[in-house]
Amino acid sequence: MDGRERDRDGAGRARSARPRDGLGRPLEYGADGVARQPEGAVRAPGETVAEAQRLLDAGMPFHAHEVFEDAWKSGPPEDAALWRALAQLAVGLTHAARGNAVGGARLLRRGAGALAGRGNAYGIDVAGLVAWAGELAERVEAGERIGAAAEAPRLSGPV
Repeated sequence: MDGRERDRDGAGRARSARPRDGLGRPLEYGADGVARQPEGAVRAPGETVAEAQRLLDAGMPFHAHEVFEDAWKSGPPEDAALWRALAQLAVGLTHAARGNAVGGARLLRRGAGALAGRGNAYGIDVAGLVAWAGELAERVEAGERIGAAAEAPRLSGPV
């Protein structure tokens, strides 16, 4: 370490106060970063989907994953697997956009596997996301470089 004490929250839990870029990579202290999502935010399911879509469209899947993580931790237990799977898809896209093909493809497939066979909930196009994740995982493994915003999935189906 550089002699700096670990960043801690009010309860003493380790928290990184380092700024992050749009893909969630830590930047040097004092650098301009992307605003972090408020940790532990409780949102209604529709608000979760809308905020995550906004972040995905902006090329910030790491931040979308934080929104899904809040939903799985604060929502009803019967919805936890849905939100966790969506968080895995967002992290898979994060890794793929960072150039980590192995990790990206693995998380995209893990999230798709957890979603497969589920019915649509909260307007989420489950079948569309499963297809998107499988196709993107194949392209990433084939060596295609991808951009997070250009590859952002549509969470909701056509209206």
